[in-house]
Amino acid sequence: MKFAIERQAVNEATFRCPDEMGWQPQNCPIILEDGGTTSARETCCSIDEILKLLKKKGFDVTISDDAGRFVCNYVYYHSLRYAQQKGHRSLFVHVPLFSRIDEETQMQFVASVVEAIGSTC
Repeated sequence: MKFAIERQAVNEATFRCPDEMGWQPQNCPIILEDGGTTSARETCCSIDEILKLLKKKGFDVTISDDAGRFVCNYVYYHSLRYAQQKGHRSLFVHVPLFSRIDEETQMQFVASVVEAIGSTC
């Protein structure tokens, strides 16, 4: 229903349906060496500051602590892990369907997210 900045990803893959390759893990660690399915990685981006800047521009946005356990969480977990290893930053943002928030607003939002990241990270 609104934009959501994801704070973290969890080391758990539980797919409610198979992905494009037919893979459908259930309660599996994404990276075995990272520990069990309760391990999490958190973004080092200043999401509270990013949230303030986006709200100031009038966007309906929130911070989320749960990227789900499907492909979004899976990709974000790998991204956070890679970023930490390489000294980079990673951020994942969930966006609503165009039927909920029109394309023009979403394009403005994405530009504003990039601007906010640039000024806070």
